[in-house]
Amino acid sequence: MRPELSFEQAPPLDAPLRFFLAAPWFGAAAGALLSISGGEALASRWTPAALAATHLLVAGFMLQAMCGALLQFVPVATGGNVWRPRWVAACTHPVLIASASLLAAAFLSRHGALFAAAAYGFALALGCFGVVVGSALWRTPARGATLAALRIALTGLGATAALGIVLATGIAHQAGWPVQAVTDLHAAWGLGGWALILLAGVSFAVVPMFYLTPAYPAWLTRGLPVLALGLLLAWSARFAAADAAEAALFQIAGFGLGGLFAAATLRLQGRRRKSGDASLLFMRTAMLSLLALPAAALLFVALPELRPDPRAAVWLGVLALVGVFVSAINGMLYKIVPFLGWLHLKGLAGPRESVPTMRQIISERAMRGQFRLHLAALSMLLAAVWLPALARPAGLLFLLSCTWLGWNLSAAAGILRDFRNRIRANAGDRRS
Repeated sequence: MRPELSFEQAPPLDAPLRFFLAAPWFGAAAGALLSISGGEALASRWTPAALAATHLLVAGFMLQAMCGALLQFVPVATGGNVWRPRWVAACTHPVLIASASLLAAAFLSRHGALFAAAAYGFALALGCFGVVVGSALWRTPARGATLAALRIALTGLGATAALGIVLATGIAHQAGWPVQAVTDLHAAWGLGGWALILLAGVSFAVVPMFYLTPAYPAWLTRGLPVLALGLLLAWSARFAAADAAEAALFQIAGFGLGGLFAAATLRLQGRRRKSGDASLLFMRTAMLSLLALPAAALLFVALPELRPDPRAAVWLGVLALVGVFVSAINGMLYKIVPFLGWLHLKGLAGPRESVPTMRQIISERAMRGQFRLHLAALSMLLAAVWLPALARPAGLLFLLSCTWLGWNLSAAAGILRDFRNRIRANAGDRRS
């Protein structure tokens, strides 16, 4: 059964759009950092450049896009009444931008005051955002698998933020936290409890609609978010006492759940009734990367010579962040932004006024060109983990890909603004 989407309840377009427009530039900053730092940044997940680039992606690119998606998706998919979305966006969006930038600077400089400032900024912005969106999610009378997934994802965001704030304030005040164990738990909640479950919850609704596929099976939509939450709670209960082997089992189990979702999505996409576009290519890249994660994790555990190598964790991180989430978000943005823009203009236009189609808002040629560049960047980033000489060109390719995405979205926003102004001007002429 396909989820019912109520687009008449959508928030003002500028509320989610400001998040979407900001996201690519954090990816471009991560690419620029890697192109400057070179191979040393990929030698270990603990290098300052690796930590800074990682958080430019997760607290910048991903968080911006995912917060914008929640603002848009909660009213449309669940009927939840998000209180004053334009005001919430205007208050939280600049604070999130500043906090992510401060956090990246803190990792590069190791300056305690910057960690503290970033932590307080995230606490303020995500606290406000979580209360407003959470209230909408828990007060709506709607039911269904998408609503349950969104509630779990928001819980995952809260846990991720809390653990990140603990880590940042601990570094700022030189507290004696078990940094590696808490960091692993922070990453698990961030990637599994927040990013993956939100991606799945949104996909349950939009993949059948945008990609013309059959609906996801009910057992998957109901079971996947709950199983992921249970696994994370079990890991949280054991994280301080778990040894390396137990931690690896939890990791592989989590990757396995992601692989199950990826396999189901690829199967549905294989049964679609229409030829593919660039957005579908991004989504397939994301699902293939997600499917590769459990296989790669098992391989690294099975090979004694790779198991202790710090580059193995970096390789998995690149595959997860760039291969899965940057690819999926990129593909979703190429569907969501043109569709929302078209819907917004249709609502403003009169019955005899024409508005640009989705393909005119962002052309297929521009999207496909950027997809090829993204795929080249992903391939070179994965190779650069083992061949450090490739790190700088890989970073440059990723910088160019994210810049192209940012340009495509900004150009789309310009087209929407011009047509909106034209529609309003025509309406004023008719009244006069």
